[in-house]
Amino acid sequence: MMDVTKYQIGYYNPPKTEYRWVHKDHIEKAPSWCSVDLRDGNQSLIVPMSLEEKLEFFQLLVKIGFKEIEVGFPAASETEYEFLRTLIEQNMIPEDVTVQVLTQCRDHIIRKTFEAVQGAPSAVIHFYNSTSVAQREQVFKKSKEEIKKIATDGATLVKQLAAEYPGNFRFEYSPESFTGTEPEYALEVCNAVLDIMQPTPEKPMIINLPVTVAMSMSHIYANQIEYMSDNLKYRDSVVLSLHPHNDRGCGVADTELALLAGADRVEGTLFGNGERTGNVDLITLAMNLYTHGVDPKLDFSDMPAIVELYERVTRMHVYERTPYAGALVFAAFSGSHQDAIAKGMNWRKEKGLHQWNVPYIPIDPTDIGRTYDGDVIRINSQSGKGGIGFLLQQKFGYDLPPKMREHFGYTVKSISDHAHKELSPDEVAQVFYDTYLNKCAPVDIPDAHFIQKNGIFAAITVTMPDGSTKESSAQGNGRLDAVCNALKAATGQDFTIETYSEHSLQHGSTSEVAAYVGLRWGDGTVTWGAGTDTDIIRAGIKAMVSAANNK
Repeated sequence: MMDVTKYQIGYYNPPKTEYRWVHKDHIEKAPSWCSVDLRDGNQSLIVPMSLEEKLEFFQLLVKIGFKEIEVGFPAASETEYEFLRTLIEQNMIPEDVTVQVLTQCRDHIIRKTFEAVQGAPSAVIHFYNSTSVAQREQVFKKSKEEIKKIATDGATLVKQLAAEYPGNFRFEYSPESFTGTEPEYALEVCNAVLDIMQPTPEKPMIINLPVTVAMSMSHIYANQIEYMSDNLKYRDSVVLSLHPHNDRGCGVADTELALLAGADRVEGTLFGNGERTGNVDLITLAMNLYTHGVDPKLDFSDMPAIVELYERVTRMHVYERTPYAGALVFAAFSGSHQDAIAKGMNWRKEKGLHQWNVPYIPIDPTDIGRTYDGDVIRINSQSGKGGIGFLLQQKFGYDLPPKMREHFGYTVKSISDHAHKELSPDEVAQVFYDTYLNKCAPVDIPDAHFIQKNGIFAAITVTMPDGSTKESSAQGNGRLDAVCNALKAATGQDFTIETYSEHSLQHGSTSEVAAYVGLRWGDGTVTWGAGTDTDIIRAGIKAMVSAANNK
């Protein structure tokens, strides 16, 4: 049995909780974003990225729109030092992009960090030390005052070197393991650092409050952020930043509630890649804003390309159900879901709506480079007539009448069920072609002529099952009805046209017509057929013959 007695609450609620954030129903604007894929993300990989792969990933982050990118810990790793120097010396950092470098509050590491960033258009010097109770007692074995002195000594040296080295520097301080630190003490340390750095509205400083290890429910973190936001000195000169990890599976929730509570900035990674259970997923956060009509200021309009590059250079896999980016996140296999989606899409088209409100799909897949036919409606034995018919119409242009759509749906589901597999759109179309379209055996009507005489008089040539031909003629109240009567006379069969529909069908530069016929037979059964031709009459005849051949 699991022993729950060994665990206790290891986090700290702030001394004063206002809960103002509770009364906000959504995030009104995008935070500042900082990607830490090249630091936290890279150090979590089984096989870290090569220099070439890191350069390619950096360019992807720039293309997406990140204006702040943490590029590594150059003083602690020769590989990360080389990567940063390559970016600078090859002029790969756009003027509007700031690289961020990480350093512990240790003298020689801070000095080497300043050497590493020389020549960058702009750089954030991110210095940190651990402040949590567990770190103070178990790792450093130091008092609160001694831990605070590590932070203030680091701030003093950073400020001194910033004056000595040329460059456009900004500064960031993190009380690492903030979530395991008493909020009052974390506030004391941060304010002490701010007193040294003396930020101004023109040159603000970043105070980053990381969920180094997630310990509490999300509302506790929001309370901690609200408390810090209310009580930090120089608040109009502080960019309050978040760096959530996902140990409890709540990284996105932690971040969203903390943004409601007053945070201004988020550090995270694409797809949430990071140590242990990962960092907060910036794609999910940004796309969540997008679904609320808030511009995230990041461009994920070609999600498949982002996934491809990410998987290739990191050798990680984007799980199929990963929000927004996974291969199956828009996929509907359920018949009832497919039917609702198909009706919602048709409703939106009929009404000419700009607003997106399609059942089961929170965003338009095409906004992020996905498609309706390959990504939304997926066909297997659980699918329904609505989804199967929608796919056939959306991708191939065939708009079947409702009863025929139902018959086709059962046919496709049966094939998928017996094959124990999903059917691709092309396989679904092939079932349609094989089952209904332009079937000219065992009987066919290769020729038909019409005379206007007491209605319509049709004279047809019928190819019989034995290969012989027979001439037949009959009258009807329309051309197709006359052909139907003539065919019955030739074959001796008993059927009537119960359903007929048609529509134009575009294939390349050739304009064709698709026609659908349902025949009711003397024994009460109904068979279906479809026909295509550039001539509407010929298309209808082909559809009727196909339906007759399906008996």
